[in-house]
Amino acid sequence: MRERKNATSFTAAANAALLSELNWADTADFEAASRGFIATLEDPVILNHAGTPAWDLSAYPFLEAEAAPPSVNPSLWRQSRLVALYHGLYRVTEGVYQIRGFDLSVMSIIETASGCIVVDPLVSVPTAKAGMELYYRHRGQRPVLAVIYTHSHIDHWGGVKGVISEGEVKAGKVKVIAPEHFLEHAISENVIAGNVMTRRASYMYGNLLPRDEKGQVGAGLGQTTSTGLVTLIEPTDSITETGQTMVIDGVEIEFQLTPGTEAPAEMNFLFPGYRALCMAENCSHNMHNLYTLRGAQVRDAKAWAHYIDEAIERFAGRYDVIFASHHWPCWGADAGADFLKKQRDMYKYLHDETLRLANQGYTLLEIPEVIHLPAELFRAWYNRGYYGSINHNVKAIYQRYLGFFDGNPANLHPLPPEAAGKKYVGFMGGAEALLAKARQSFAEGDYRWVAQVVNHLVFADPDNQEARALQADALEQLGYQAESGPWRNFYLSAAKELRDGVMDLAAPKISPDVLRATPLDMLFDLLAVQLIGPKAEGKTIVLNARFTDIDEQHVLTVENGVLNHAKGKQSAQADATLTTTRAALDEVLLGEASMTDKVSAGEAAIEGDAGKLVEFLSLLDAFEFWFNIVTP
Repeated sequence: MRERKNATSFTAAANAALLSELNWADTADFEAASRGFIATLEDPVILNHAGTPAWDLSAYPFLEAEAAPPSVNPSLWRQSRLVALYHGLYRVTEGVYQIRGFDLSVMSIIETASGCIVVDPLVSVPTAKAGMELYYRHRGQRPVLAVIYTHSHIDHWGGVKGVISEGEVKAGKVKVIAPEHFLEHAISENVIAGNVMTRRASYMYGNLLPRDEKGQVGAGLGQTTSTGLVTLIEPTDSITETGQTMVIDGVEIEFQLTPGTEAPAEMNFLFPGYRALCMAENCSHNMHNLYTLRGAQVRDAKAWAHYIDEAIERFAGRYDVIFASHHWPCWGADAGADFLKKQRDMYKYLHDETLRLANQGYTLLEIPEVIHLPAELFRAWYNRGYYGSINHNVKAIYQRYLGFFDGNPANLHPLPPEAAGKKYVGFMGGAEALLAKARQSFAEGDYRWVAQVVNHLVFADPDNQEARALQADALEQLGYQAESGPWRNFYLSAAKELRDGVMDLAAPKISPDVLRATPLDMLFDLLAVQLIGPKAEGKTIVLNARFTDIDEQHVLTVENGVLNHAKGKQSAQADATLTTTRAALDEVLLGEASMTDKVSAGEAAIEGDAGKLVEFLSLLDAFEFWFNIVTP
């Protein structure tokens, strides 16, 4: 890895300015993060099934220093210390415990008369299993009677098989409870655009960055994601309406559905007997994403604020502590109400003010430069932009209502980056003239402009090492100044790739459980996305598919350069018919066998023109995972 640079005087000054802007005398979060501590692991490294680290509790020793170095925004440094240094088993209140700091998310354990309920079993099996073992060691061995998924994001269900087994669920010993449409959204978000989302997530969480003062210091919402096996067990019980209640081994739960908030399928819930309110990921100790930088559908700020408001009204006077799927709890009825109101008003203010300014003619790039939260909201530590940011959340609100186009036709059909880059460089007098001016701007601390203008040269001539180096230097300083963990990680990951090139590593593999839970309709939608349109143009292929173990049949038709599919049908004009099982197809898709192997073993049969099936497969694209992001 090429040498990383120190923070410049401009970056140090920008970071130091926050020391007078924020209330550093308020140490309540440190008291809350340490409250109820019981124990943590003696061996800090949690291993995955291959014997390599899935999570290391000791990966951030540099964060023990109270004062931030010049290369880290002091507000993000504070948040990272709170998330990284306080890990282990914690008592929230009588009967409610949490495993914190073992993954990006938090796992909560609710004790019942004879067992326990687990809420959100982390990202992967090793961390969830280690968390449960720590709990058992200090609270005794208790059977898990239910698992609750608060919402559809992977960090709230991926470790479920580290907590329970599929056999226990099938035998009726364990319930798996989730909001309605959970499975649909848990699967769909990671299928059609899964490759590009995962690649961008490697930037967002700084997966390839060193853990140090000039590298990855955290992600704001948590430190990063664990790297163990991701699993999924389908829900046995769906929550379909607000006010729905369940009693599990003497513990009552009252649910509030919050669709279209932080996740498409999400819910809050109250444990009245423990006077404990779980706000899922709708409230946490940071400003959340209305748009996530890894890429996803834009979230609805108005709905988000509405459902927090509904929770305020519905649960008022009925809780003494609020806990969530990330960070530490909030104790006390008054403090809890203030927390909920200020989180509600943060999202509501961003929504309303964005639309007010948009209606005055301000654009997607202009509005973020003039919006500032009111002082009472801005100074609340739990409203700081550690994960989301005012800037990209405002852009998300604008995009949700008005799309990418700002109304100026000059921006309707701009040249793509490579073509535009060459013209910009020419207009600026060539590469050397551009670099000379950009170096002067860098010397003046104008890093945003340097990154914007040098990007044109990088895309015009990606082999220009001076341009790459200057672009990396500018992005690095922007990363050092960023309060948002994902912003820092994006900037520093980009700087690393400009200096060292794109890593040549194995691509992440899909979770077998996720694949098996993916409906065939979604798999065929993915095949449609993989179809190379220009290559398929002029071809007509009709294929029948029969899956005997699940009693499903489909017909796939390639025509006019697109793939259409229909469930429950077969075509009399099919070129070929594939008869197999869904289980066999899954093994092929997981790379555990080929279709030829399955035919030879009698687990698949092809009637008609097998060559048409081969031709169809030849029309499908294979997605490269480590594609370029900061170069063409």
